[in-house]
Amino acid sequence: MNIFSQSSKNFDKWRYSILYILIATVFGFFCLRLFDIQILQGAAFVAQANENRTRTIREPSIRGTIYDRNGYILAQNVPSYNVVVIPGYLPGEEGDIQAIFRDLSELIDMPVSLGDTDEETVRTFTPCFSELGIQEVVYIASTNWPFEATALKCNVSQDVAMVVMENREKWPGIDVEIIPVRQYPTGELTAEIIGFLGPIPAILQDYYTERGFLANRDKVGYAGVEQSMNDILAGTNGFRRVEVNVAGEVIRNLDEPIDPIPGNDIYLTIDTRLQAIAREALIDEIEFWNYAMGRVLSNSGVVIAMNPKTGEILALVSYPNYENNRMERAIPGYYYEQLSNDPQRPLFNHAISAEHPPGSVFKMAPALGVLNEGVVTPDYEIFDPGIITITQRFYENDPGVPRQFVCWNRAGHGMVNFMWGVAHSCNVYWYKVGGGYQDEVPGDGLGIWRISEYAQALGYGTLTGIELPGEQDGLIPNPTWKRINLGENWATGDTYTAAVGQGFVLATPLQVLNSFSTIANGGKLMDVTLIDKIVAEDGTIVQELTPSYRWDITTDPVINVYDGNNPTGEKKTVEPWVIELANQAMRLVVTDGTAHRYEIERHVELFRNDSSKSAGKTGTAEYCDDIANEQGKCIFGAWPSHAWYVGFAPWDDAEIAVVAFVYNGSEGATLSAPIVRRVIDAYFELKAIDAENGP
Repeated sequence: MNIFSQSSKNFDKWRYSILYILIATVFGFFCLRLFDIQILQGAAFVAQANENRTRTIREPSIRGTIYDRNGYILAQNVPSYNVVVIPGYLPGEEGDIQAIFRDLSELIDMPVSLGDTDEETVRTFTPCFSELGIQEVVYIASTNWPFEATALKCNVSQDVAMVVMENREKWPGIDVEIIPVRQYPTGELTAEIIGFLGPIPAILQDYYTERGFLANRDKVGYAGVEQSMNDILAGTNGFRRVEVNVAGEVIRNLDEPIDPIPGNDIYLTIDTRLQAIAREALIDEIEFWNYAMGRVLSNSGVVIAMNPKTGEILALVSYPNYENNRMERAIPGYYYEQLSNDPQRPLFNHAISAEHPPGSVFKMAPALGVLNEGVVTPDYEIFDPGIITITQRFYENDPGVPRQFVCWNRAGHGMVNFMWGVAHSCNVYWYKVGGGYQDEVPGDGLGIWRISEYAQALGYGTLTGIELPGEQDGLIPNPTWKRINLGENWATGDTYTAAVGQGFVLATPLQVLNSFSTIANGGKLMDVTLIDKIVAEDGTIVQELTPSYRWDITTDPVINVYDGNNPTGEKKTVEPWVIELANQAMRLVVTDGTAHRYEIERHVELFRNDSSKSAGKTGTAEYCDDIANEQGKCIFGAWPSHAWYVGFAPWDDAEIAVVAFVYNGSEGATLSAPIVRRVIDAYFELKAIDAENGP
């Protein structure tokens, strides 16, 4: 018995030892874990706890208003009423909740329930844009942010909003949220200038988050002035650091709140009245000629009006465009897709982004050059037989091949001097003075390098700096460009076509207008602007327009001097008499030139009454782009053509300059010139009205 008893005692000791060891191990583990949590990671857990109980709230700022030059509102904030739910404040009884939902469903025309929600529905949930019932929205909100307002129905009427506010006590947890929504009173009339807002793009979230924006709430400009001046208009969000309880309910402010700073207001140089007239004139001409031709001749174009003395844009029409009020709350996917797939590219600002061959309106660049360089004198006459044949050469000793060049008047203009060459837009005259022709214009004439110099002096090939996104710089070609981009040598014919604004030459309508404004104002290449002034919320003028120019070609030596094809390192100016003679020649375009030819029946009174004493230049630019090619229009010798016209008035002291471009419009004199004339006449009529009414 003693032996068994002793064995039992030994077993019990061993068993207790194991138990004690296990207890000690577990206790030791917890001690080590406690040491790790409290000592080694204590600071991190304290920070995490603080983070869990604190929250940063960014109060939205008020976006600035956009006005035209006369104070007419072009973009503003208007109140929008959203019916919202705060799940944490709903009644405790399910029956009471359902009663609220039934009453609310009838009021806001939203079903109580549309069935269960799946993970995908929850993941893609967007307030007001997800097809859900009230119960489903409340479920998602209560699961994720029970003490934050979530929109059930957006943009309800003020009457509905008043009913909800009157029933706050009866419907706890249901309220009205008043938020600003962007509204564009002038809509598509100024959409290409103003643009629209949209959610912060993913690629720019870091940029805007660093500046205090909320990616899932705040909106930024997507086009127009709304985009280019976004930082001025947006203001600065407010900032609050608060303490919240376990349910996410705000308890108190932890720091002194920082109030939001409203965005600044912007006054544009645009005159909405002139904008409306310019748009109407463009559409009228396009629709008339489409009807007269019995087919769609054109369905897009541009009109821009500018003060050549200040660089102020008075009107800017890119047609067709879009209705930016349809983007006031969000960008509808179907509408955006429709605009994106439209071959006329309504989202594209053709006034500043479309690069087209300028045709004969470009001739004013070599016009300055041939006189300033002494290639010809104003009275020197050149013979235009209608067709000439040159020897096309690609290198110095190339024997060449014959190539014909024709004038738009196949019968020829006969003997042509400088004034007649501009007034009647004689192609053969510009071929010969631009690229040289036998003994009549020895050597290379003005030559491609000097053509490029004078074009660039007038602003071609560079951005104007207008405060709009997406501006393009066009193309002024030269032998180096062709060799690098096409792998080919420059040919004699390339210079001939460049001299008349064809071939590789490309320009935007705004560049063309700015080049003419430079000549019209006596030589100053103005800094183009849309901004008249920027005004703070308290009325303080933050910035006001001060007209500036890049250079004055009559006083600033910006034109490289060439010896043959080689620059000498010297630079020169344009003689003032050259500018003066160019203006006189463009006056002759209107009184006895290509713009005088279009006294067609529907416009005869418009053009015989030349009270504004305008000057201008017509342009008919042959082209072959993807659209024309697909339609089988690119036929050698019968290319389709764009219609250009640029006019300014008065011709000897211009205060307005206007360009009209009509895509595939054929002759500039016939289609574009009447548009320009209507805008110029309207400008002076509005000026008289304003003078009569006083400031």
